[in-house]
Amino acid sequence: MATASEIAVVAGYRTPFVRAGTAFRRLSAVQLGQFVTTELLQRSGCDPHLVDEVIFGNIGQPAEATNIARVIALRSGVPAERPAYTVQRNCASGMQAITSAAERILSRRAHVVVAGGTESMSQIPVLYPLAVNEWLGSWLRARTLAQRLRVLGGFRLGLLKPRFALEIGLTDAYAGINMGKTAEVLAREFGIRREEQDTYAYESHRRAVAAREKLSEEIVPVPAANLRERIEEDNGPRADIALERLARMRPYFERRWGTVTIGNSCPITDGAGAVLLMHRERARELGYEPLGYLRGWAYAGLEPQRMGLGPAYATPAALQHAKVRMAEIELIELNEAFAAQVLANLRVFERGVKGNGKTGLAPIGPIDRERLNVNGGAIALGHPVGASGTRLVVTLLREMQRRDQSLGLATLCVGGGQGAALVFERN
Repeated sequence: MATASEIAVVAGYRTPFVRAGTAFRRLSAVQLGQFVTTELLQRSGCDPHLVDEVIFGNIGQPAEATNIARVIALRSGVPAERPAYTVQRNCASGMQAITSAAERILSRRAHVVVAGGTESMSQIPVLYPLAVNEWLGSWLRARTLAQRLRVLGGFRLGLLKPRFALEIGLTDAYAGINMGKTAEVLAREFGIRREEQDTYAYESHRRAVAAREKLSEEIVPVPAANLRERIEEDNGPRADIALERLARMRPYFERRWGTVTIGNSCPITDGAGAVLLMHRERARELGYEPLGYLRGWAYAGLEPQRMGLGPAYATPAALQHAKVRMAEIELIELNEAFAAQVLANLRVFERGVKGNGKTGLAPIGPIDRERLNVNGGAIALGHPVGASGTRLVVTLLREMQRRDQSLGLATLCVGGGQGAALVFERN
C-alpha cells in the first residue's frame, strides 16, 4: 500500500445542523462560518497568525459578503494580509474547499489552511421579476412630479410576484427538473420501492438519535435566533419517528405515482463546518496528532437527471488516486440527499450499471450497511448544501478515531450531475 498523503487534518468541528426557519433563522452564513472557525482555532490551539489561507464553500452567497470566506477569516481573527476565497460546487462545496486547500499545501504555496463550508438556507432570498429593477430605475430617474406620476401609472401588482431563490436553485438548469425528481428517476430506474426508502429513512433517524452523545464531540454550540439560549445539538433527528408515520406521507415531487416524500428526503437546513489542514511536516513541528490524512480524492460528472449516482461515479476514481481497493475501506459517509439516491448507489456499487446509451459502471464491491452512515445521515441531520461536504469529513474522521480504523470514504452526489469522493487514512 502506498504511503499516506502529506495533507494532515489536524482538527474539525461543525455547528449544530438545524432545520431552516428555526433556531438559526436570524443567523447569516457569515455568522455561522465565523462561529465554527473561531472555535476551530481556539479548540485546536492554533494561533490565527499561523493560518496562511482560508477557503470556504457556500452556494447561497449573500450580497453583503460575496466572498464569504474573506469575511469569515477577518472576523475570526485571521490577519488581513492572509488571503481567502470562496468556492462553489453545489453540494460538494464543503469538499471542494478541502481539496482546494490540499492542492495549495501540496504546491507549498500554503502550510496551514482553514477549509470549510457554511449555509443559511433560511436566508436565501425571495426574488422579484427583472421588471421591478427597471421600474425602480425609472422611479429613481424621475425628477418632476409629472414624471413620477407617469412611472406610478406603469406600476402593476404582477411586479411583486415573488420567486423563491431556493426553489430555483434546487431545479437543475440543464435538465429542468427539481432535485427531488432526480431521486424519482433513480427510484424507477433501479426499482426502489417506497417501503425500502421509508425503512432507510427510519434507520437514519434511529442511528442519529442513538449517536447524539458522540456527535456532540464534533459540535460547537451556537447562540439561537433569540440570542438568549445556545443551540448545542442537531434538531433534525426524531426520537418519535415511526415507519407508520413515514408511510402516511404523500409523495412530494411526483404527486400521482411518486415514491419520494419529505420523510425519506433530507430537510432544508442551516449550518457550517470547518477543518484545519496542514502539511504533515508542519503538523509534526507544531506537535499535533492529526485526526487523519487526506489520501486521495476525485470528482466526476454524469447526466444531471441521474445526479444522485455521483458517489458511484466519483468513488472508483478516488480509490484509484488513493491506491486502495473498496474492500479495504472500513467506514463510509455517503450523503443522504434522498433515501432513493443512497439505495441506488448501493445497487451500483455492488452490481454496476450497464451503458444503454448512458455511461456504464463496473461494480467495485458491496457496501456493508453496518459501516455506512453509522451515526445517521442527512435525512435525519439535514443538508445545508455548502456545508455538508465538510460535515461528512468531520464525522467520518472522528468515528474512525473512535474505532481505531485506518481507511475511510466520504462521498456525495452533486446537483447538476456530479459526484465527489475523498479517501482518508489514519496511521
